[in-house]
Amino acid sequence: MSNTLEAIHLLEKTLQNLLSNYEFLKTENHILLQSNTKLQHELLETTQNLANQKKQFDALKIAKTIEGSSSNTKDTKLKINSLIREIDKCIVQLQE
Repeated sequence: MSNTLEAIHLLEKTLQNLLSNYEFLKTENHILLQSNTKLQHELLETTQNLANQKKQFDALKIAKTIEGSSSNTKDTKLKINSLIREIDKCIVQLQE
């Protein structure tokens, strides 16, 4: 009889440990999910900021080339030609 009681107490203690571990891991998982969401949001903001900075840098390069700087002249000419083609396409669409 005492072996049975000891086995039951041991089983209860093991179950309590498992439940305690489960609650701890559940809480830890929730915290990690929140952290993951926050980091993903920060990554998205950083990516958008980088894209905006790149656009500003490209605009600055064009402005410097137009200003008279000899570097990046080819890139500027290509960009201007691209913009002219886009404008021409818009004009054609408006005339139709």
